[in-house]
Amino acid sequence: MIPKLEVSHLCYSYHTMEGETEALSDLSFQVQTGEFLAVVGPSGCGKSTLLSLICGLLKPDSGRILLDGQPVSEGDTRIGYMLQKDHLFEWRTIRSNACLGLEIQKKMDPDHEKKVEELLKAYGLGNFAEARPSELSGGMRQRAALIRTLALEPDLLLLDEPFSALDYQTRLTVCDDISTIRSRKKTAILITHDLSEAVSAADRILILTRRPGRIKDTISITFPKEADSPLKRRNFPEFSVYFNEVWKILKE
Repeated sequence: MIPKLEVSHLCYSYHTMEGETEALSDLSFQVQTGEFLAVVGPSGCGKSTLLSLICGLLKPDSGRILLDGQPVSEGDTRIGYMLQKDHLFEWRTIRSNACLGLEIQKKMDPDHEKKVEELLKAYGLGNFAEARPSELSGGMRQRAALIRTLALEPDLLLLDEPFSALDYQTRLTVCDDISTIRSRKKTAILITHDLSEAVSAADRILILTRRPGRIKDTISITFPKEADSPLKRRNFPEFSVYFNEVWKILKE
């Protein structure tokens, strides 16, 4: 079976007037359809660079990236990218912000409008559709940014530390919200510095070395069926076992 995403022998370096900085070296992994993969590693190990390469914003020095067996390219509409900040426009309502990507891709039609309304209700923003971003909390704004991304119905969702600007309590809630993309059978890659988030949300964790980023280890995460959300996972004994395992590998 063809994996949803295949990264093979990926290498990338940044070039400046001062010289060359190797960011990623010989990186190879696969992500299966419907899988939620978390990527962790020391600061500066190339995690965000990896997402920029996957979505086509950067071109690798060598190696290949295939989505459903086909090469990715800049502006690939099969890929949704959610950044650390929500980047909502204050002069647009929450509904209008959620529809922005559809407008840009000229996909605004009754079916997609209905999809946006369903997502707004599903993520608790149905009563705030006509509100402006400044009227919403940080967590609600991040949900609106997620809806904007999901409305495009991407095959692969890239999440670049989407909780980093939120307070701890809100992070827990929004992490739970984003994990519901599993029920939508979406494939996702989460970049995070928070090991608790990685363990509580992911099906598998990819651990990178210090720069240049290489794969140090991979850990599959399995919880009982009743632990069906990140918040619930934190209450099971497996949570601390996986956390300590990842922490040990990072420290080695």
